[in-house]
Amino acid sequence: MPTLVHSQPPNIVLILSDDQGYTDYGFMGHEHIETPNIDKLARQSALFRRGYVPTALCRPALSTLITGHYSHQNRTTGNDPAPTPANIAHAKEAGKDIRELLISHIDRVGTLPEWLAKEGYVSFQSGKWWEGSYQRGGFTEGMTRGYPHPGGRHGDAGLAIGRETMKPVIEFINRSVTAEKPFFLWYAPIMPHTPHNPPTRLLDKYLNKGVPKRIAQYYGMCEWFDETCGTLLDHIDNSGIAEDTLVIYITDNGWIQKEVGGYGPRSKRSPYEMGTRTPIMFRWPGKISPADRPELCSSIDFVPTALAAAEAEGSRDYPGLNLLPQLISGEAIQRDTLLGETFAHDIADIETPQASLLYRWVIHGHDKLLLTYDGATGAMRYPPPTADPQLYDLKNDPLEKVNLAETNPEKVEKLSEMLNDWYIPCQRQAGKLAPVSP
Repeated sequence: MPTLVHSQPPNIVLILSDDQGYTDYGFMGHEHIETPNIDKLARQSALFRRGYVPTALCRPALSTLITGHYSHQNRTTGNDPAPTPANIAHAKEAGKDIRELLISHIDRVGTLPEWLAKEGYVSFQSGKWWEGSYQRGGFTEGMTRGYPHPGGRHGDAGLAIGRETMKPVIEFINRSVTAEKPFFLWYAPIMPHTPHNPPTRLLDKYLNKGVPKRIAQYYGMCEWFDETCGTLLDHIDNSGIAEDTLVIYITDNGWIQKEVGGYGPRSKRSPYEMGTRTPIMFRWPGKISPADRPELCSSIDFVPTALAAAEAEGSRDYPGLNLLPQLISGEAIQRDTLLGETFAHDIADIETPQASLLYRWVIHGHDKLLLTYDGATGAMRYPPPTADPQLYDLKNDPLEKVNLAETNPEKVEKLSEMLNDWYIPCQRQAGKLAPVSP
Protein backbone atom coordinates (compact mmCIF):
# COMPACT_ATOMS: atom_id res chain seq x y z
CA MET A 1 0.00 0.00 0.00
CA PRO A 2 1.18 3.57 -0.64
CA THR A 3 2.51 5.35 2.43
CA LEU A 4 2.41 9.07 3.05
CA VAL A 5 5.52 10.33 4.84
CA HIS A 6 4.38 13.89 5.52
CA SER A 7 0.87 15.26 5.52
CA GLN A 8 0.23 18.88 6.41
CA PRO A 9 -2.59 19.66 6.79
CA PRO A 10 -4.31 16.43 7.95
CA ASN A 11 -6.64 14.24 6.02
CA ILE A 12 -10.21 14.46 7.32
CA VAL A 13 -12.53 11.45 7.32
CA LEU A 14 -16.20 11.79 8.29
CA ILE A 15 -17.94 8.52 9.17
CA LEU A 16 -21.67 9.08 9.17
CA SER A 17 -24.06 6.45 10.51
CA ASP A 18 -27.62 6.58 9.20
CA ASP A 19 -30.69 5.97 11.41
CA GLN A 20 -29.00 4.46 14.48
CA GLY A 21 -30.00 4.90 18.11
CA TYR A 22 -27.37 6.40 20.38
CA THR A 23 -27.66 3.35 22.63
CA ASP A 24 -27.05 0.85 19.83
CA TYR A 25 -23.34 0.13 20.20
CA GLY A 26 -21.26 -2.19 22.33
CA PHE A 27 -19.36 0.68 23.95
CA MET A 28 -22.67 2.37 24.84
CA GLY A 29 -23.71 -0.74 26.74
CA HIS A 30 -26.24 -2.38 24.43
CA GLU A 31 -27.07 -5.85 25.69
CA HIS A 32 -27.14 -7.48 22.26
CA ILE A 33 -25.64 -5.34 19.48
CA GLU A 34 -21.95 -5.99 18.78
CA THR A 35 -19.87 -3.21 17.23
CA PRO A 36 -16.22 -4.16 17.83
CA ASN A 37 -14.74 -1.78 15.25
CA ILE A 38 -16.63 1.30 16.40
CA ASP A 39 -15.90 0.27 20.01
CA LYS A 40 -12.20 0.32 19.12
CA LEU A 41 -12.61 3.74 17.48
CA ALA A 42 -14.28 4.99 20.67
CA ARG A 43 -11.31 3.80 22.75
CA GLN A 44 -8.91 5.60 20.40
CA SER A 45 -10.90 8.86 20.31
CA ALA A 46 -12.02 11.82 22.28
CA LEU A 47 -15.49 10.39 22.81
CA PHE A 48 -18.52 12.53 23.55
CA ARG A 49 -21.33 10.27 24.70
CA ARG A 50 -23.57 13.32 24.98
CA GLY A 51 -23.33 14.34 21.35
CA TYR A 52 -26.30 15.74 19.42
CA VAL A 53 -27.52 16.77 15.99
CA PRO A 54 -29.57 19.98 15.91
CA THR A 55 -32.22 18.53 13.55
CA ALA A 56 -32.91 14.79 13.68
CA LEU A 57 -33.73 14.03 10.06
CA CYS A 58 -31.51 12.81 7.22
CA ARG A 59 -31.30 15.74 4.83
CA PRO A 60 -31.24 18.58 7.38
CA ALA A 61 -28.68 16.70 9.48
CA LEU A 62 -26.41 16.27 6.46
CA SER A 63 -26.94 19.87 5.38
CA THR A 64 -25.71 21.06 8.77
CA LEU A 65 -22.62 18.86 8.44
CA ILE A 66 -21.73 20.12 4.98
CA THR A 67 -22.56 23.83 5.51
CA GLY A 68 -21.85 24.35 9.20
CA HIS A 69 -25.22 26.02 9.74
CA TYR A 70 -28.47 25.28 11.52
CA SER A 71 -31.44 24.31 9.38
CA HIS A 72 -33.18 27.66 9.80
CA GLN A 73 -29.98 29.31 8.50
CA ASN A 74 -29.26 27.11 5.48
CA ARG A 75 -33.03 26.76 4.81
CA THR A 76 -32.92 23.01 4.21
CA THR A 77 -35.30 21.99 6.98
CA GLY A 78 -36.79 18.73 5.66
CA ASN A 79 -36.27 15.95 3.16
CA ASP A 80 -38.64 17.00 0.37
CA PRO A 81 -40.52 20.10 -0.75
CA ALA A 82 -44.28 19.76 -0.23
CA PRO A 83 -46.63 20.63 -3.14
CA THR A 84 -47.93 23.70 -1.31
CA PRO A 85 -49.13 26.95 -2.92
CA ALA A 86 -45.97 28.66 -1.64
CA ASN A 87 -43.63 26.16 -3.28
CA ILE A 88 -45.66 26.08 -6.48
CA ALA A 89 -45.33 29.87 -6.64
CA HIS A 90 -41.56 29.72 -6.08
CA ALA A 91 -41.16 27.21 -8.91
CA LYS A 92 -43.36 29.23 -11.27
CA GLU A 93 -41.55 32.48 -10.56
CA ALA A 94 -38.10 30.92 -11.08
CA GLY A 95 -39.15 28.74 -14.00
CA LYS A 96 -37.42 25.80 -12.33
CA ASP A 97 -38.39 22.57 -10.62
CA ILE A 98 -38.89 23.05 -6.89
CA ARG A 99 -36.32 20.30 -6.23
CA GLU A 100 -33.67 22.31 -8.03
CA LEU A 101 -34.53 25.37 -5.99
CA LEU A 102 -34.17 23.40 -2.77
CA ILE A 103 -30.77 22.06 -3.82
CA SER A 104 -29.64 25.58 -4.68
CA HIS A 105 -29.56 26.45 -0.98
CA ILE A 106 -26.06 25.01 -0.73
CA ASP A 107 -24.94 27.34 -3.51
CA ARG A 108 -25.81 30.29 -1.27
CA VAL A 109 -24.10 29.14 1.91
CA GLY A 110 -21.18 27.13 0.47
CA THR A 111 -19.80 23.76 1.53
CA LEU A 112 -16.85 22.36 3.43
CA PRO A 113 -15.26 20.67 0.37
CA GLU A 114 -15.19 24.02 -1.42
CA TRP A 115 -13.36 25.69 1.44
CA LEU A 116 -10.93 22.79 1.85
CA ALA A 117 -10.17 22.82 -1.88
CA LYS A 118 -8.65 26.29 -1.47
CA GLU A 119 -6.01 24.66 0.76
CA GLY A 120 -5.19 21.98 -1.80
CA TYR A 121 -7.55 19.26 -0.57
CA VAL A 122 -9.10 16.65 -2.79
CA SER A 123 -12.44 15.26 -1.62
CA PHE A 124 -14.69 12.28 -2.20
CA GLN A 125 -18.43 11.85 -1.67
CA SER A 126 -19.84 8.40 -1.03
CA GLY A 127 -23.15 7.19 0.33
CA LYS A 128 -26.02 9.42 1.36
CA TRP A 129 -26.14 12.75 -0.49
CA TRP A 130 -29.22 14.80 -1.28
CA GLU A 131 -27.89 18.01 -2.81
CA GLY A 132 -27.62 17.14 -6.50
CA SER A 133 -24.36 15.78 -7.86
CA TYR A 134 -21.18 15.42 -5.84
CA GLN A 135 -19.77 18.31 -7.90
CA ARG A 136 -22.64 20.50 -6.70
CA GLY A 137 -21.38 19.94 -3.17
CA GLY A 138 -17.85 20.98 -4.09
CA PHE A 139 -16.35 17.47 -3.99
CA THR A 140 -13.57 16.82 -6.48
CA GLU A 141 -14.69 13.19 -6.82
CA GLY A 142 -17.73 11.19 -5.85
CA MET A 143 -20.37 8.63 -6.66
CA THR A 144 -23.76 10.39 -6.68
CA ARG A 145 -25.11 11.73 -9.97
CA GLY A 146 -27.97 13.56 -8.23
CA TYR A 147 -30.95 15.49 -9.48
CA PRO A 148 -31.97 15.80 -12.29
CA HIS A 149 -30.52 12.41 -13.13
CA PRO A 150 -32.75 9.43 -12.23
CA GLY A 151 -31.82 7.12 -9.41
CA GLY A 152 -33.52 8.26 -6.22
CA ARG A 153 -33.19 11.24 -3.95
CA HIS A 154 -31.02 9.62 -1.26
CA GLY A 155 -27.84 9.39 -3.33
CA ASP A 156 -28.39 6.97 -6.28
CA ALA A 157 -25.06 5.29 -7.23
CA GLY A 158 -23.44 6.53 -4.03
CA LEU A 159 -25.60 4.15 -2.00
CA ALA A 160 -23.58 1.17 -3.19
CA ILE A 161 -20.86 2.09 -0.72
CA GLY A 162 -20.73 -0.20 2.28
CA ARG A 163 -23.60 -2.44 1.24
CA GLU A 164 -22.02 -3.56 -2.04
CA THR A 165 -18.43 -2.34 -2.13
CA MET A 166 -15.73 -0.39 -0.34
CA LYS A 167 -13.53 -0.18 -3.43
CA PRO A 168 -14.28 3.46 -4.44
CA VAL A 169 -13.23 4.93 -1.08
CA ILE A 170 -10.20 2.65 -0.75
CA GLU A 171 -9.00 3.62 -4.22
CA PHE A 172 -9.59 7.31 -3.50
CA ILE A 173 -7.45 7.09 -0.37
CA ASN A 174 -4.71 5.32 -2.30
CA ARG A 175 -4.73 7.91 -5.10
CA SER A 176 -4.61 10.77 -2.63
CA VAL A 177 -1.74 9.22 -0.65
CA THR A 178 0.27 8.53 -3.80
CA ALA A 179 -0.26 12.12 -4.98
CA GLU A 180 0.62 13.42 -1.48
CA LYS A 181 -2.65 15.35 -1.43
CA PRO A 182 -4.56 15.98 1.80
CA PHE A 183 -8.04 14.55 1.42
CA PHE A 184 -11.55 14.84 2.81
CA LEU A 185 -13.67 11.68 2.73
CA TRP A 186 -17.44 11.75 3.20
CA TYR A 187 -18.28 8.16 4.16
CA ALA A 188 -22.07 8.06 4.60
CA PRO A 189 -23.33 4.58 3.73
CA ILE A 190 -27.09 4.13 3.95
CA MET A 191 -26.52 1.87 6.96
CA PRO A 192 -28.11 0.74 9.22
CA HIS A 193 -30.92 2.57 7.39
CA THR A 194 -33.64 0.48 5.74
CA PRO A 195 -33.81 -1.86 3.91
CA HIS A 196 -32.80 -3.93 6.94
CA ASN A 197 -31.34 -6.85 4.99
CA PRO A 198 -28.13 -7.86 6.76
CA PRO A 199 -26.15 -10.93 5.71
CA THR A 200 -27.79 -14.16 6.86
CA ARG A 201 -24.87 -14.87 9.21
CA LEU A 202 -25.58 -11.66 11.12
CA LEU A 203 -29.35 -12.07 11.15
CA ASP A 204 -28.98 -15.61 12.48
CA LYS A 205 -26.57 -14.37 15.14
CA TYR A 206 -29.21 -12.13 16.69
CA LEU A 207 -32.08 -14.55 16.16
CA ASN A 208 -30.03 -17.08 18.13
CA LYS A 209 -29.87 -14.54 20.95
CA GLY A 210 -33.65 -14.68 21.16
CA VAL A 211 -34.24 -11.31 19.49
CA PRO A 212 -37.52 -10.98 17.51
CA LYS A 213 -36.89 -11.16 13.76
CA ARG A 214 -37.75 -7.59 12.82
CA ILE A 215 -35.53 -6.20 15.56
CA ALA A 216 -32.79 -8.75 14.80
CA GLN A 217 -32.71 -7.42 11.24
CA TYR A 218 -31.96 -3.93 12.55
CA TYR A 219 -29.35 -5.24 15.00
CA GLY A 220 -27.68 -7.12 12.16
CA MET A 221 -27.55 -3.91 10.12
CA CYS A 222 -25.78 -2.13 12.99
CA GLU A 223 -23.09 -4.81 13.04
CA TRP A 224 -22.82 -4.90 9.24
CA PHE A 225 -22.23 -1.14 9.25
CA ASP A 226 -19.62 -1.67 11.95
CA GLU A 227 -17.79 -4.15 9.72
CA THR A 228 -17.56 -1.58 6.92
CA CYS A 229 -16.15 0.96 9.38
CA GLY A 230 -13.53 -1.63 10.31
CA THR A 231 -12.57 -2.04 6.66
CA LEU A 232 -12.14 1.72 6.25
CA LEU A 233 -10.25 2.30 9.50
CA ASP A 234 -7.97 -0.70 8.99
CA HIS A 235 -7.04 0.62 5.56
CA ILE A 236 -6.18 4.03 6.99
CA ASP A 237 -4.06 2.41 9.69
CA ASN A 238 -2.36 -0.07 7.36
CA SER A 239 -1.57 2.70 4.86
CA GLY A 240 0.57 4.44 7.45
CA ILE A 241 -1.53 7.61 7.49
CA ALA A 242 -3.37 7.27 10.81
CA GLU A 243 -1.29 10.00 12.47
CA ASP A 244 -2.00 12.29 9.52
CA THR A 245 -5.73 11.69 9.58
CA LEU A 246 -8.50 13.20 11.69
CA VAL A 247 -11.42 10.75 11.85
CA ILE A 248 -14.78 12.07 13.04
CA TYR A 249 -17.80 9.87 13.78
CA ILE A 250 -21.43 11.12 13.94
CA THR A 251 -24.94 9.72 13.33
CA ASP A 252 -27.50 11.73 11.37
CA ASN A 253 -30.42 10.86 13.67
CA GLY A 254 -31.61 8.22 16.07
CA TRP A 255 -33.85 5.20 15.69
CA ILE A 256 -36.18 2.98 17.72
CA GLN A 257 -36.98 -0.24 15.86
CA LYS A 258 -40.53 -1.54 16.35
CA GLU A 259 -41.27 -5.27 16.27
CA VAL A 260 -43.99 -4.67 13.67
CA GLY A 261 -41.59 -2.73 11.43
CA GLY A 262 -40.84 0.94 11.02
CA TYR A 263 -39.48 3.26 13.66
CA GLY A 264 -41.10 4.29 16.91
CA PRO A 265 -42.18 7.73 18.07
CA ARG A 266 -39.63 9.86 19.90
CA SER A 267 -36.84 8.66 17.62
CA LYS A 268 -36.13 9.73 14.04
CA ARG A 269 -37.63 13.15 13.18
CA SER A 270 -38.25 13.98 16.84
CA PRO A 271 -36.61 16.39 19.29
CA TYR A 272 -36.33 13.71 21.97
CA GLU A 273 -33.09 12.02 23.06
CA MET A 274 -33.59 8.94 20.90
CA GLY A 275 -33.92 11.24 17.90
CA THR A 276 -31.25 13.85 18.42
CA ARG A 277 -28.54 12.23 20.54
CA THR A 278 -25.50 10.51 19.01
CA PRO A 279 -22.02 9.58 20.16
CA ILE A 280 -19.49 11.91 18.52
CA MET A 281 -15.82 10.93 18.25
CA PHE A 282 -12.59 12.60 17.18
CA ARG A 283 -9.54 10.40 16.49
CA TRP A 284 -6.18 11.89 15.57
CA PRO A 285 -3.31 9.77 16.95
CA GLY A 286 -0.49 11.82 18.41
CA LYS A 287 -2.63 14.97 18.43
CA ILE A 288 -5.85 14.13 20.28
CA SER A 289 -5.55 12.01 23.41
CA PRO A 290 -8.21 9.33 23.80
CA ALA A 291 -10.64 10.30 26.55
CA ASP A 292 -14.24 9.85 27.64
CA ARG A 293 -15.33 13.48 27.54
CA PRO A 294 -18.28 14.55 29.72
CA GLU A 295 -19.02 17.79 27.88
CA LEU A 296 -21.85 18.45 25.45
CA CYS A 297 -20.98 18.23 21.75
CA SER A 298 -22.94 18.89 18.56
CA SER A 299 -22.61 18.18 14.87
CA ILE A 300 -22.79 21.97 14.42
CA ASP A 301 -19.17 21.91 15.65
CA PHE A 302 -17.94 19.70 12.79
CA VAL A 303 -17.30 22.36 10.14
CA PRO A 304 -15.44 24.92 12.32
CA THR A 305 -13.35 22.12 13.87
CA ALA A 306 -12.50 20.59 10.48
CA LEU A 307 -11.61 24.01 9.06
CA ALA A 308 -9.31 24.67 12.01
CA ALA A 309 -7.56 21.33 11.56
CA ALA A 310 -7.01 22.15 7.88
CA GLU A 311 -5.99 25.74 8.67
CA ALA A 312 -8.68 26.76 6.19
CA GLU A 313 -11.26 29.53 6.19
CA GLY A 314 -14.93 29.25 5.35
CA SER A 315 -17.11 31.87 3.75
CA ARG A 316 -18.72 33.23 6.92
CA ASP A 317 -18.98 32.93 10.69
CA TYR A 318 -20.28 29.63 12.06
CA PRO A 319 -22.58 29.05 15.03
CA GLY A 320 -20.68 25.95 16.16
CA LEU A 321 -17.46 25.83 18.14
CA ASN A 322 -13.96 25.07 16.95
CA LEU A 323 -13.22 22.25 19.39
CA LEU A 324 -9.69 21.60 18.18
CA PRO A 325 -7.84 23.54 20.93
CA GLN A 326 -9.67 21.65 23.68
CA LEU A 327 -9.42 18.34 21.85
CA ILE A 328 -5.64 18.71 21.65
CA SER A 329 -5.08 20.20 25.12
CA GLY A 330 -7.59 18.02 26.93
CA GLU A 331 -9.00 21.09 28.65
CA ALA A 332 -12.73 21.30 29.26
CA ILE A 333 -14.93 22.87 26.59
CA GLN A 334 -16.45 26.00 28.05
CA ARG A 335 -20.02 25.33 27.04
CA ASP A 336 -22.98 23.98 28.96
CA THR A 337 -25.78 24.62 26.45
CA LEU A 338 -26.89 23.11 23.14
CA LEU A 339 -29.70 24.18 20.82
CA GLY A 340 -31.81 22.37 18.25
CA GLU A 341 -34.96 22.53 16.18
CA THR A 342 -37.39 20.14 14.54
CA PHE A 343 -39.31 20.70 11.34
CA ALA A 344 -41.81 18.66 9.37
CA HIS A 345 -40.45 16.00 6.99
CA ASP A 346 -41.93 17.85 4.00
CA ILE A 347 -41.02 21.51 3.61
CA ALA A 348 -44.05 23.80 3.42
CA ASP A 349 -42.08 26.76 2.05
CA ILE A 350 -38.47 26.28 0.89
CA GLU A 351 -37.70 29.97 1.44
CA THR A 352 -39.38 30.30 4.86
CA PRO A 353 -38.01 27.77 7.37
CA GLN A 354 -40.50 28.73 10.08
CA ALA A 355 -43.38 27.55 7.90
CA SER A 356 -42.57 23.97 8.96
CA LEU A 357 -41.23 24.63 12.48
CA LEU A 358 -42.61 22.16 15.04
CA TYR A 359 -40.20 22.29 18.00
CA ARG A 360 -37.21 24.11 19.37
CA TRP A 361 -35.17 22.60 22.19
CA VAL A 362 -32.40 23.64 24.52
CA ILE A 363 -30.21 21.53 26.78
CA HIS A 364 -28.55 23.40 29.65
CA GLY A 365 -26.47 21.05 31.73
CA HIS A 366 -28.91 18.19 32.28
CA ASP A 367 -32.07 20.29 31.94
CA LYS A 368 -33.90 20.06 28.63
CA LEU A 369 -36.79 22.21 27.45
CA LEU A 370 -38.95 21.51 24.40
CA LEU A 371 -41.24 24.18 23.02
CA THR A 372 -43.87 23.30 20.41
CA TYR A 373 -44.77 25.56 17.48
CA ASP A 374 -47.65 25.67 15.03
CA GLY A 375 -45.72 24.97 11.84
CA ALA A 376 -47.36 22.92 9.08
CA THR A 377 -46.91 19.22 9.80
CA GLY A 378 -48.01 17.90 6.42
CA ALA A 379 -48.39 14.13 6.18
CA MET A 380 -46.29 13.51 9.29
CA ARG A 381 -46.17 10.09 10.96
CA TYR A 382 -45.82 11.40 14.51
CA PRO A 383 -47.00 15.03 14.72
CA PRO A 384 -46.59 16.84 18.04
CA PRO A 385 -49.07 15.30 20.51
CA THR A 386 -49.17 18.32 22.80
CA ALA A 387 -48.50 22.04 22.65
CA ASP A 388 -47.48 22.27 26.29
CA PRO A 389 -43.87 23.08 27.25
CA GLN A 390 -41.87 19.98 28.16
CA LEU A 391 -39.09 20.11 30.74
CA TYR A 392 -36.96 17.07 31.52
CA ASP A 393 -34.14 16.22 33.90
CA LEU A 394 -31.88 14.14 31.62
CA LYS A 395 -29.62 13.02 34.45
CA ASN A 396 -32.38 11.34 36.42
CA ASP A 397 -34.87 10.81 33.59
CA PRO A 398 -32.93 10.04 30.38
CA LEU A 399 -36.04 8.55 28.75
CA GLU A 400 -37.91 11.84 29.22
CA LYS A 401 -40.91 10.31 30.95
CA VAL A 402 -41.63 12.98 33.57
CA ASN A 403 -42.54 16.48 32.36
CA LEU A 404 -41.44 18.93 35.06
CA ALA A 405 -42.62 22.10 33.30
CA GLU A 406 -45.75 22.73 35.36
CA THR A 407 -43.91 22.59 38.68
CA ASN A 408 -40.84 24.55 37.47
CA PRO A 409 -42.14 27.68 35.72
CA GLU A 410 -39.01 29.67 36.57
CA LYS A 411 -36.78 27.13 34.86
CA VAL A 412 -39.08 27.04 31.83
CA GLU A 413 -38.83 30.83 31.58
CA LYS A 414 -35.04 30.81 31.93
CA LEU A 415 -34.56 28.15 29.24
CA SER A 416 -37.10 29.83 26.97
CA GLU A 417 -35.01 32.99 27.16
CA MET A 418 -31.99 30.97 26.00
CA LEU A 419 -33.97 29.84 22.97
CA ASN A 420 -34.98 33.43 22.18
CA ASP A 421 -31.38 34.58 22.58
CA TRP A 422 -30.64 32.10 19.78
CA TYR A 423 -33.37 33.43 17.48
CA ILE A 424 -37.01 34.49 17.79
CA PRO A 425 -39.43 32.59 15.51
CA CYS A 426 -41.64 35.62 14.97
CA GLN A 427 -43.73 33.88 12.28
CA ARG A 428 -44.82 31.03 14.58
CA GLN A 429 -46.65 30.76 17.85
CA ALA A 430 -45.30 28.68 20.71
CA GLY A 431 -47.69 26.51 22.71
CA LYS A 432 -50.01 26.00 19.77
CA LEU A 433 -50.52 23.13 17.32
CA ALA A 434 -51.09 23.59 13.60
CA PRO A 435 -54.53 22.72 12.23
CA VAL A 436 -54.81 19.08 11.21
CA SER A 437 -53.96 18.63 7.53
CA PRO A 438 -56.79 17.30 5.35
